[in-house]
Amino acid sequence: ETNVMYFILLGFPTTAELQLLLFSGLLLAYLLTVLENFLIIVIIETNHSLKKPMYFFLGNLSFLEIWYDSAIEPKMFIDFFSQDKHISFQGCMTQLYFFVTFVCTEYILLALMAYGRFLAICKPFQYSLIMNHQFCVQLTAGCWICVLITSSIELSFIAQLSFCDVDKINHYFCDISPLLNISCSDSSAAELVDFILVLIVIMVPLCTVVTSYICIIFTVLKIPSSQGRQKAFSTCSSHLTVVIWFYSTTLFTYAHPKVMYTYSANKLVSVLYTIVVPL
Repeated sequence: ETNVMYFILLGFPTTAELQLLLFSGLLLAYLLTVLENFLIIVIIETNHSLKKPMYFFLGNLSFLEIWYDSAIEPKMFIDFFSQDKHISFQGCMTQLYFFVTFVCTEYILLALMAYGRFLAICKPFQYSLIMNHQFCVQLTAGCWICVLITSSIELSFIAQLSFCDVDKINHYFCDISPLLNISCSDSSAAELVDFILVLIVIMVPLCTVVTSYICIIFTVLKIPSSQGRQKAFSTCSSHLTVVIWFYSTTLFTYAHPKVMYTYSANKLVSVLYTIVVPL
């Protein structure tokens, strides 16, 4: 239930000069993200030597990054220079649904990529047997199905909240925490569901990533030559960097109680995982 027909996204309330600077920088980052990930998909699809499990997941991640950014940023760019920063209740719920879906999918895809690297480095003889194309497709399909169900459960609780006359969201997109903060009804059930889903969707993939990389580190350290160790670590460096940035920023945003929520800090961190990390 809700008494509001629309929300007002406050975005980045700064001076006109700083608004222009932010707009230019964020637009450039968005265009680079879309172009970069589109090129990755094209290269993987047109190069038969890249038809491997590692690149299959990378192609899926690149596809995800394009839509992940596109669910948020076009509306944000319009709001930069618009006096009308309204978003309808239905539009807000739609944006939230797709955002949660893409974020949760990225958690699981990054974990699957870490598991793939674990098999490639720690169990090379079993790698091709386990990580065949059919298994990769099944893992990815299962990932999307689980995430779509998770997002639907999350949204069903958020959509039932009442917002009375409070229609201002201190953020640049519709996110869970700002909506919970402005709700005038009892949001304890929605907060509990959100907490449980955070534990499942974030912590399970995170444990998979940590366990995989611990095994990888111990295996690589046993390699006698320094050149071999360096080569093994280099294959994981880019993925590990993305994992650290994405997991740390999203954990900061979502894995803390409502009373500890701070708008300015969360807005800044949100820029990191929605705009900087996809680059």
